Amino acid sequence: MARALPTGRTHTIALVVADITNPVVFGIVRGAESAAKADGYTLVIAESQESGDAESEAIERLMPSVDGIVLATTRLPSARIHEIAEQKPVVLINRAVEGIVGILPDIGSGVRELLTHLEELGHRSIAYLAGPETSWISDQRFECMLDATERLGIALVEIGPNAPTIEGGRAALRRVMASRTTAVIAFNDLIAIGLMQAAAAEGITVPHNLSVAGFDDIFGGELITPALTTVRAQLVTAGERAVESLLAELATTDSATQRPPNPLLTTTLVVRDSTSSPSKLITRSAPD
Repeated sequence: MARALPTGRTHTIALVVADITNPVVFGIVRGAESAAKADGYTLVIAESQESGDAESEAIERLMPSVDGIVLATTRLPSARIHEIAEQKPVVLINRAVEGIVGILPDIGSGVRELLTHLEELGHRSIAYLAGPETSWISDQRFECMLDATERLGIALVEIGPNAPTIEGGRAALRRVMASRTTAVIAFNDLIAIGLMQAAAAEGITVPHNLSVAGFDDIFGGELITPALTTVRAQLVTAGERAVESLLAELATTDSATQRPPNPLLTTTLVVRDSTSSPSKLITRSAPD
């Protein structure tokens, strides 16, 4: 705060994340820290634990001591984001809000590539394990899936909302089996891994009885058995680009200046062992 007295700048920026234990955050933090350090800024990190209220409170505490804020996977409503942006420059990751700079993945490309992969394997019915109710990107992925499955002639069902955690994936198994689908696409890799763990405990073999895929390509996805098919996101690049965009906002004296939107970050399908042609679907036995 003393450093800010002569210039009005603290040379500190905040990165607010939904869940600091989620491996998705690791790449974002690394990229954001690298970009901040390169420009002489300090990066501070706060966590909302998937709560919009906690996120809003954390931002209020940070506001006096930072020059700008990056919201990664925010759970705040658009109106609240606009209120924050009126006080400090804001950049979003994995969220689109009109008038706010956003760093977004090419959602449609990754979804289409994954669904085409499953369709070519022979799957005709797919379940999407949605993320949290307040997740913008979860809704966008499902909308892209609707478009793609209509084109491919595949049945699609949405199951959720689900906690974006391993426990959330475990809890979803019963609903997945009730859907009678042969393949599942999870909101993220953690849900996919939890679902696979619960399936193994019930004697359901992945991918022989059920194909499973996720999003993000987190560390460890290739280390589990079977290794997880997933759509890779450019997490480090997202963190770097968000901070670079925020610093560009801080360097602009004319608040009315309109910048071109950031290009979408490429997403890439990574095919591993958790998806294969559909075989025999196993149903869970009814409890005694």
